[in-house]
Amino acid sequence: MQTRPPRLFNILVVVASLGYFVDIYDLIIFGIVKNPSLTDLGLTSSADLFNTGNFILSMQMAGMLIGGIVWGVLGDKKGRLSILFLTILLYSVANIANGFVTSINQYAWLRFVAGFGLSGEFGLGVTLISEVMSKEKRGLGASIVSGIGILGAVLAYVVAERFSWRTAYWAGGGLGLVLLFLRLAVYESGMYEKTKAQKVSKGNFLALFTNKTRFRKFLFATLLALPCWYTVSVLTINAPSFAQDALRITGTVKGSTSVMLHYTGAAIGSFLFGYLSMIFRSRKKAIVLATSCIAIFTIAYFSLFDAAPFMLYLDLFILGIPMGGLWAIFVAAASEQFGTNIRATVTTTAPNFVRGATILMTFLLGTLTPVMGLWTSGVIVGVIFIGVALWSVFLTEETYGKELDYVEEIA
Repeated sequence: MQTRPPRLFNILVVVASLGYFVDIYDLIIFGIVKNPSLTDLGLTSSADLFNTGNFILSMQMAGMLIGGIVWGVLGDKKGRLSILFLTILLYSVANIANGFVTSINQYAWLRFVAGFGLSGEFGLGVTLISEVMSKEKRGLGASIVSGIGILGAVLAYVVAERFSWRTAYWAGGGLGLVLLFLRLAVYESGMYEKTKAQKVSKGNFLALFTNKTRFRKFLFATLLALPCWYTVSVLTINAPSFAQDALRITGTVKGSTSVMLHYTGAAIGSFLFGYLSMIFRSRKKAIVLATSCIAIFTIAYFSLFDAAPFMLYLDLFILGIPMGGLWAIFVAAASEQFGTNIRATVTTTAPNFVRGATILMTFLLGTLTPVMGLWTSGVIVGVIFIGVALWSVFLTEETYGKELDYVEEIA
């Protein structure tokens, strides 16, 4: 059992960062190759690309929503590391298979399976970081993992630009298999090893809903991160549609470039807001700042009428900075709010519930657009989800510097 917190840059942080790097590559690759892959499978109209793309994205997020529960529970019951191996193997195989699809149905179901596997990587990795690092540096450790990992989207862009969309999926699956070997160098959390010997309920997902205090903590800890996937799934992945149909951008806007720039900003934001959280000695202050910045640059996004593509790209890049910061701090804060016996459950389910909210976001966007138009629909969805997040952050507890070596008393 480890008796002293490791240095900030250690084998666990390095491997967790590389793991999330592959995770983000495989998670975001659909957003980058959406239009060329769907066109290759026979779709031609902008309406079909928009609607079918959102449907497949929702299938991927549904897989993540379900997988987040399954892997989180198993992470608390069986250990963080053994479950990580299973998740990596599953999403790697699914992404390789994605490169062989010949129909929309095959595509959608394989994205569901890939999402199911991808849902465990980040949460379980951050759980390990939280439990082995010092209380002062664990937030920055999670931010490093997030910041380096988010750059996987940049690699996805580079591969997709130079090779076919099928090769891009094969490359992602291959990277996942390589990651399996790197995971052999990582050790299990000492806190978890100690908890294994205790006769306490572990990985009890329902316990989050049977106690009022736990439910409130879990609910608000999850809702505060909703703007992250609003900026990704609504504003960034659908940037070509907004540019053409809502903002009258004077030129072509590519989805792949939009995603790459947004995630580049997110990588910067993960480091920046992780550092700010440490300077502020507060998770909540960093989260409020990040969410407020997202609101400001979302307003700027919807004001870019008749602008050049460069201006939309610039806004998406800047918007990515607070998005990445909010995502990194949110996951660290969620991990810090619960005991060791359900920490992996929370840290894995919370981000995947946020990702799963993409289903509701895209449903609302698709339902409102024929009635109100794409611009108005996008604004309404943004007001709802950013507003809920700002309300939620003020109802969450401050967790900076909190001791984590305890268990939840579950009846």
